[in-house]
Amino acid sequence: MNRATRITASALGISAGIASIEHGYFEVLQGNAKPDGLFIVSMGPPCDPDIIWNACEPALTIIPDFFITGILAIIFGILTIIWSLGFLQRKHGGGILVLLSIGILLFGGGLFPPFIGIVASIIATRIQNPLTWWRGHAESTASRSLVKLYPWAIIIYLCIILGQFIVGYFFNDFFKSVMGITVLLILGFLLLSGLSAFAYDAKRG
Repeated sequence: MNRATRITASALGISAGIASIEHGYFEVLQGNAKPDGLFIVSMGPPCDPDIIWNACEPALTIIPDFFITGILAIIFGILTIIWSLGFLQRKHGGGILVLLSIGILLFGGGLFPPFIGIVASIIATRIQNPLTWWRGHAESTASRSLVKLYPWAIIIYLCIILGQFIVGYFFNDFFKSVMGITVLLILGFLLLSGLSAFAYDAKRG
């Protein structure tokens, strides 16, 4: 088993599950109100999407009830965390995580968390894979550079994901102005997390 790949996929899956739970929590607080449509904001009044850096955490739901949507988002988040912790290494581990990520998307778990979950599921398909291509290029300059990024890429990714709430709370206007750069950083380190894990496992294997 490729240990670094397993850890990376699990960490990403867990972060997606936690984000879904967080969205669900705020949706539950809105009670049995009916959304105006499929696209909703998880955080209700007094949160203003035009002012707050996170746009009050947009999401999608096919259930016309905030409370039920929130409960389902929490349930899918918990299942995603459990699956990411203990079952990703199984034969269809990545496929199940895709289904859970779709559930997160359809039931109020946010728009970005399902994407993270799907990336985690793609990485998970390499857990039991021999990484033949990566081992064939293990001595290349690019591969050696990627090896050095493990586990720092996933650590930086997690710090950005968690740190944005702290920075956004104290410096809302500034952080809103640089959200585009923040999203690019998140996507960049998300990609580097997977690639560095592959390179590390290929080198150490």
